Amino acid sequence: MTFRRIFLVIFLFAAGALQAQDWPTRPLRMVVAFPPGGSTDIAVRVLAERIAPALGQPVLVENRAGASGNVAAEYVLKQPADGHLVLATADALASTPHLFKLAFDPAKEFLPVVQLTRQPVVLAAHPSTGVNTVAELIALAKSKPGLGYATSGSGSLQHMAGEWFAKLAGIQLTHVPYKGGGQAVTDLVGGQVPLGSLGNTPLLPHYRAGKLKILAQTTRSRSASLPDVPTYEEAGQRGLVLEQWLGLFLAAGSPPAAIARLSAEIGRALGEPAVRERFAQVGLEPVGGTPQEFARLYRDDYEKYARLTRELSIKLD
Repeated sequence: MTFRRIFLVIFLFAAGALQAQDWPTRPLRMVVAFPPGGSTDIAVRVLAERIAPALGQPVLVENRAGASGNVAAEYVLKQPADGHLVLATADALASTPHLFKLAFDPAKEFLPVVQLTRQPVVLAAHPSTGVNTVAELIALAKSKPGLGYATSGSGSLQHMAGEWFAKLAGIQLTHVPYKGGGQAVTDLVGGQVPLGSLGNTPLLPHYRAGKLKILAQTTRSRSASLPDVPTYEEAGQRGLVLEQWLGLFLAAGSPPAAIARLSAEIGRALGEPAVRERFAQVGLEPVGGTPQEFARLYRDDYEKYARLTRELSIKLD
């Protein structure tokens, strides 16, 4: 690289850094795509409190739940793209375009800022099934076709994971979709449905209390919250890898300075021991990273969910 090019790179970097210092100019609003009290809401509120002093502006959190996160997404896109309105949402932003007829294209109209967390979808069984491993469940399902498994809804990653597992294992399972995870967990713990393909956070207390068995998890490596539970791949289901994530997005056209500054401040907050401990309590693994890394993850998942939706015949009920 010539001296002139080196100078240009340094100049552009310095200019970007100076612009980042000019943002934000007023309070930030983080629009959470899900109801209060859930893992997304908890994570965002913890981080909002941490980054506000560094940004020199209040960071307000508001919940706009509905349509698998699409209500919040549409709301953000209708506001000026000046970097002061942030969408806090989950992996549904990569999967719902293949299930809903949306009025917007998230792959083109949103800019990934930073990945906040990752967590697995887990395969859980009520103790009455008598199974302790994936292999034992497959044997049971072959002798009793049609065992029901609960999810938080049709078209969710939980639904995709359940159908993917059934296809790979060569078994027949019956999808039992709920309108949200709360009642699904209640019925699974109560034995009204024998299996569940659900997020790990609401199941952890019941698992630790011995009220449920957790047989497998969808992440590539074992979650820190479930170190004794094998991944699906470890249990013999090759290729079955899905990762639930939470992340921040800005509307396309937002200032690059907003993306750079917000990503950096969130990254610093995610490294704080107090933040990591709070996340661990609800089964979330902090991630962070660059906007480019998050954009790559979003693109890869967008393509993966398009393929799975087609190959597994995933449909909304």
